[in-house]
Amino acid sequence: MLAGSVTAPPAQAAPAAPAAPLVWKACGSITYPTLQCASLKVPLDHAHPSGRQITLALTRVPHTAQTSQGPLLVNPGGPGGSGLTLAGYVASALPKPVAAQYDVIGFDPRGVGRSSPALDCAPGHFKTVRPDSVPASAVLEQTNLARAASFATACGRKYADVLPYMDTVSAVRDMDAIRQALGAPRISYFGYSYGTYLGAVYAKLYPQRVRRLVLDSIVDPTGVWYKDNLGQDYAFNNRHRALMAWIARNDSTYHLGKDPAKIEAAWYAMRAALAKKPADGAVGATELEDTFIPGGYYDGYWPDLAQALAAYVREKNTKPLMAAYEKFGAVDASGDNGYSVYAAVQCRDTSWPTSWKRWRTDTWAVYRKAPFMAWNNAWYNAPCAFWPTSKSEPVSIANTQLPPALLFQATNDAATPYPGGVTVHRLLARSSLVVEDGGGNHGITLSDNTCLDTYLAAYLNDGTVPHGAGVADAVCKKSPDPKPRAMKAASTASRGSTLHDLLGYRR
Repeated sequence: MLAGSVTAPPAQAAPAAPAAPLVWKACGSITYPTLQCASLKVPLDHAHPSGRQITLALTRVPHTAQTSQGPLLVNPGGPGGSGLTLAGYVASALPKPVAAQYDVIGFDPRGVGRSSPALDCAPGHFKTVRPDSVPASAVLEQTNLARAASFATACGRKYADVLPYMDTVSAVRDMDAIRQALGAPRISYFGYSYGTYLGAVYAKLYPQRVRRLVLDSIVDPTGVWYKDNLGQDYAFNNRHRALMAWIARNDSTYHLGKDPAKIEAAWYAMRAALAKKPADGAVGATELEDTFIPGGYYDGYWPDLAQALAAYVREKNTKPLMAAYEKFGAVDASGDNGYSVYAAVQCRDTSWPTSWKRWRTDTWAVYRKAPFMAWNNAWYNAPCAFWPTSKSEPVSIANTQLPPALLFQATNDAATPYPGGVTVHRLLARSSLVVEDGGGNHGITLSDNTCLDTYLAAYLNDGTVPHGAGVADAVCKKSPDPKPRAMKAASTASRGSTLHDLLGYRR
């Protein structure tokens, strides 16, 4: 059943159990020195508030202005993304006079990171070298299918008591417990990616408790989650081709020619070669896809990926490829946790096809037009075909009770394609949509686009929203393309140095 077809039953919007006051302790870093940490116990099952309790990890950057606008909860997406550091990033990236008015609150949703219990269904599930994602033979298909089923089985065996309560609505109930613990009658909310769905569902269940609502890179609620993932496949294929075109435009640096189609063919030739002989015994065809998929989220990663491709094609030099894999594709314990939560939430949120024939037919149909991520994405989500819990019904986010909300969407976003932003704009009465025309990044505010950030700052400062005559209420030019980097120059970017390193990307 698709989102938008049902409305959450009234019981889901019942008040959360009373929460104890939070005890904040300094936990700042060199980058975010004023960050504070706390923990909050919430019911595992909000329908039984006196039953088993779990723990949420929280962070805060306190307001410094004389007058406070209250809490601003922030979420990086996922599901499975940690929001603890994001609080520091948002507080430092907003204009100081605006940030000073808010207590910026980060949190690890249930199951994530420093919250407890933190899920890790099958440690090492993404260890190399994995089977080729494209099931060119029945043996490959069955091997990948067995991996997906075994992951679901491992989750069910390890977390049988937790999985029935790993879903978006439960996370939303946790958010309202945070609000209560903060002693705030209302909260403001700022979410990216999956965080937009989390925020929209919160606004549906608790409209009277929303002060301001910012959604950036917006999930289409009418497609959660099977349909949305198929839509991603086409969009990521387009972004991969945009990378090939960027490499062609920078032929003086990468020397792979000026024809994007030929560069794309070279990429697929590299993929075929790595399927036969993985680079350094670690990066095969599937790991190559994992490495390049983040380039669909953020073009700031393109110089590293272009170096990796050019060095391999021209010199059979695998060092840049291995460096790119370690930076973008490798999955550590944190990634195992994030994927476990991703699967637990998405598989529980809604019904998925249980017939593998449906998955196979749909994915091959996509692959014929958009091969880059089709099968990789199918296997990423395939545990949902075997998930051991019952399924929830998605929440209709249609809402006429909210104050004005502010939405941001890039027209060429791959992870949350543009039509989703338009759909949510239509479903949220009095919302305003700001569009980055031609932009392809996922997560576009607080990422060096002054036009977008001006609208964000005005809204958080005094509630001002733009009003336009068309689908979009305001349009901003896209951020400039990244500059190429000399082939022998190493990347100076570090983890956590940009917004996009903090968002809940799959990698």
